[in-house]
Amino acid sequence: MQDTETGGKLGGEVEVDETFIGGKSRNMHQDKRAEKITGTGGKNKAAVIGILERGGKVKTQVIRDRRKKTLDAIVRTHVESGATIYTDTLPSYNDLKDEYRHEMVDHAIEYVKGNVHTNGLENFWSLLKRTIGGTYVSVEPFHLFRYLDEQAFRFNNREEMDDSGRFVAVMRQIVGRRVTYKQLTGKTEEAPAVS
Repeated sequence: MQDTETGGKLGGEVEVDETFIGGKSRNMHQDKRAEKITGTGGKNKAAVIGILERGGKVKTQVIRDRRKKTLDAIVRTHVESGATIYTDTLPSYNDLKDEYRHEMVDHAIEYVKGNVHTNGLENFWSLLKRTIGGTYVSVEPFHLFRYLDEQAFRFNNREEMDDSGRFVAVMRQIVGRRVTYKQLTGKTEEAPAVS
């Protein structure tokens, strides 16, 4: 379900936001909670960036951090120069004003300031997290990009195709592709023998 289109940067009005994917402390046993939850926010969770063209497509990517260098490179790769970008006030986005019309909304004060908001992406994150929590229940971090691809595929084709049309589109793309059990489980080499 990966987006196989080449080129095609997003343009016009574009929302950029990031979120964290990981376990919720309320779902953990008290002993596990003390062991796993050692910080606040995104500690021990996977960071994900999303870029949404209003009225168009969404692109997502797992990221190693939310630093300026990382986010700038991704935005410049996927968004046309001169587009209008809407973000929150994360300082990592500050250099975007050189190449884009950049407007920010401060979520500590408000979520919408006229046309400046990231509500489209917040909707996408909500759909993604409900799918992970309700349908898949648990997601291994090394497979997270696959779940992102599936959710982006569903979102990007929500109006053009019904469920059967999306199914047929996916079936056409699997010819000649194979995922082995070792790839699926993340075990790329044999386990050492126990003596």
